Amino acid sequence: MAPRRLLLVGEGNFSFAVALNQTLDPRTSLTATCLQRPADLAQDPVAQENLQRLRERGAEIRFGVDCTQLVDAFELQDREFDRIYFNFPHCGRKAGVAKNRELLAKFFQSCADVLAEEGEVHVALCKGQGGTPADKPMREWHNSWQVVAMAALGGFILSDVHPFSCEAVPGYKCTGYRSQDKSFHVEGALNHIFTRSLAFEDLQPRISRIKLGDQWFSFLEPEVLAGKLNRGFLEAPSCHPVKTINEKLISELGKAFPLKRLTCPSHLLPQGGTSVLTVGNCDVLLSSAFWISLCEDNSYSESLTGGTTQDTEDFIVSFSELSLPRCPGRDSKSAAHEGMYDQAKICLRPSLLVHVQTVIQAPDFLPGSLHILSGPVFQKCLISPFTMPAFHETLFILGFDKNLKDGCLQSLLDHLNGILNSLLNQTLLEGSELSSSVEFVFEPNGKDYMVNVKSHNFGSDCIKDLIIGSVTTSATSIIHKDLCFVCVSVNLDLLAMLVWGISDWRMLWTFDNRFLKNFSPGKTAPFKSYSLYPPYYVHDISFWLDEKKSFDEVEFHTVARAVSQDTVISIRFLSRFQHPKTEQVSLCYRLTYQTCDKALTQQQVASMQSQLRKAIQQQLYVTPR
Repeated sequence: MAPRRLLLVGEGNFSFAVALNQTLDPRTSLTATCLQRPADLAQDPVAQENLQRLRERGAEIRFGVDCTQLVDAFELQDREFDRIYFNFPHCGRKAGVAKNRELLAKFFQSCADVLAEEGEVHVALCKGQGGTPADKPMREWHNSWQVVAMAALGGFILSDVHPFSCEAVPGYKCTGYRSQDKSFHVEGALNHIFTRSLAFEDLQPRISRIKLGDQWFSFLEPEVLAGKLNRGFLEAPSCHPVKTINEKLISELGKAFPLKRLTCPSHLLPQGGTSVLTVGNCDVLLSSAFWISLCEDNSYSESLTGGTTQDTEDFIVSFSELSLPRCPGRDSKSAAHEGMYDQAKICLRPSLLVHVQTVIQAPDFLPGSLHILSGPVFQKCLISPFTMPAFHETLFILGFDKNLKDGCLQSLLDHLNGILNSLLNQTLLEGSELSSSVEFVFEPNGKDYMVNVKSHNFGSDCIKDLIIGSVTTSATSIIHKDLCFVCVSVNLDLLAMLVWGISDWRMLWTFDNRFLKNFSPGKTAPFKSYSLYPPYYVHDISFWLDEKKSFDEVEFHTVARAVSQDTVISIRFLSRFQHPKTEQVSLCYRLTYQTCDKALTQQQVASMQSQLRKAIQQQLYVTPR
């Protein structure tokens, strides 16, 4: 739909307003403003002619409008502009980059008061001024106007950028170069289009309650998973790409194998906790799990009379369904004792593989059919663009006669290879010779495989080598002793990223509705981000270790994720120092902050860094320096 109300600020001779007005739909209103007073333009014949033409076409003209104080220029009922234009802003004369950055910052903050919720801000800048990779050549950051960082101060993100074309607005003559009646150099100029960003919300972990037998217990969801539990991406009404890719994968496999889709158990508690495929796999999975402490909760009776606490969620698990996994360093016998639940630690599901034994021990298990489970899983991990603490997994379990093991296994791998290659290459641009490829790489045990993908979907100069799943043949069943089992797990989030060229896993979890608008039913096109060239901020942190406590780097990354609301994209170890006298050890790390879908300011990052110093002291028992 065409914008209904346009606002032009910083007009010089009003030639842009005239040129733009001639292209507008009759239903669109235009308000053209300038900082000067009418007397300042009285001796400018070009400006006077343009003003007359605007008045004849019904445009509104306002003088003395300060673009950094727009809220003062318009009454409440006159705000809500659909688009605001500011062409070649400049403080005047020989103002340096710092002054012009300040102008931009105040302008964007002012726009936030008068722009419609889904409106746009268009800012045209001369070549190199913006400081983004779209500028050719790109200026050094400190020597640019840092337009994206300045826009963030007003809560805006850069959603598009394209060359500024004077030919598109015939008759436009930009003036005001160094406060003179001279044109700016517009060759190589860019038009930057900004939109509102979602605000950072204080997502507090919810208190959940669980019924074990006849008793209710409560627990606090991990802070790092705030906003990631129960999002319903795989549910029926969802059009999320994770669901789309899962349905495509299952549909294609259904052409070669009979399917049996199973209801995925609650993600909060792994059924048959320690009954994972092998002891080694179990240890790896449980060591990366999020452990939660259960506390006896006697408040449930209050909820029956209307006293339910807000932001809580209830789950019911019977004793027959629940097998407590062994928490590292804890006596499993004491955890299993009914009277000790208030001290037990139970983990969030680290993988769907924890459900394998439940599936293959079922009396109604169907040999030759692919049994399918799909759902979210949660693992602690180091920070990187392709590792995530919460993701969606789909698990295929195939049982067959032991005498047919080699043929059935190879058939499944061949079909899976063909389907994955087809999915990964369907978004290639027309004429592109690049492609992605899938290979099954043997695990060190010589029996199982890793599903490895070499992908070009993030650009021709960027080849990603990622493990998106596993194939294991180690499971056995005491009920179906004559069967062999193959279990294939696939990380759906990574697969969706590779298929659509989504370069950051955090984008999959955004609350911004613009993300899903990229994915039309029945069409698969490369993902186009609505937040371009977000600035990044670097901070170092060093701390003394506690001699009595071991330092866990994964826990450090987990705390940084939680405190920064997933804005830390990189943590790099810099140095280790040991005091020559006390022999106390200090570590130093470099953190890089950057968002993929929100406006992030330097001030916000400084606050997060300060919070991180406090958090690691309280949770990791280190002493910041």
